[in-house]
Amino acid sequence: MARAVRKARIKEVSLSEIKDDLSRFLREAEKQEIVITRHGKPAGVLIGFESEDDWFDYKLENDPRFLERVEQARKSLRAGRGTRLEDVPK
Repeated sequence: MARAVRKARIKEVSLSEIKDDLSRFLREAEKQEIVITRHGKPAGVLIGFESEDDWFDYKLENDPRFLERVEQARKSLRAGRGTRLEDVPK
């Protein structure tokens, strides 16, 4: 599940520019998120995916059910429950 790290720099583009050349901005969004502005104010974000794996990772990272399960697992480990990786049979 190797995923390229997105650059922190965010590009801002007006809605009219996005509508004129959506394909180009989708390609650009694979490398960095693009804030779409309307009348100079942020209105949305365009996020592109280089692969289906990137899309799957995005969905998982934003799935409240998955995030809740991760939090439950962390609480369980902090409480001393669970199995250490070293103890898992190979």
